[in-house]
Amino acid sequence: MEKHDLLHEFPEHKAKILELRKSSTHFKKMFDDYHALDEQIYNIEDGSVITSDEYLNELRLKRVHLKDSLYKLLLR
Repeated sequence: MEKHDLLHEFPEHKAKILELRKSSTHFKKMFDDYHALDEQIYNIEDGSVITSDEYLNELRLKRVHLKDSLYKLLLR
């Protein structure tokens, strides 16, 4: 069980992530949403929060889609 923060997921894009967090409100919102979602998933996985497997899988799918969208912005 581990967190999936973007700086560890995409270490090669660290400078761009930090730049976009400062310069793009759209990127910053997506970044913040991603990290809030990742924290929520982590809390479910470590047993701090109890929920159904279906809901957890739904959250994981949202995280993947959000990560894909953020990655596309990093490649611009």
